[in-house]
Amino acid sequence: MQDDMVQKIKADPSYQKLVSARSRYGWTLTWLMMAVYYGFILLIAFDKELLATRIGNGVMTWGMPMGLFVIVFTVVITGIYVRRANGEFDEYTAAIRARVQP
Repeated sequence: MQDDMVQKIKADPSYQKLVSARSRYGWTLTWLMMAVYYGFILLIAFDKELLATRIGNGVMTWGMPMGLFVIVFTVVITGIYVRRANGEFDEYTAAIRARVQP
């Protein structure tokens, strides 16, 4: 019984569309996150002078806001994914479930 339902779900064109969209979206956000994170790490490795440059006459350097940006970007990108997953992706899942369940 379960194998039959699994085959119905896999054969559903909406399921294939969901898997494709979710995978593409996840990989896009992953690459964005990797670019920001590894870009920051590369700055630390190869341009310490930029990160050590003071902002104005205070004690804050450019490294502090850039590091904070990486943290905030991580939270924001996670929120963006969760919002879409709980909205669009859950709607697709509910529609597929309604079609294949007797």
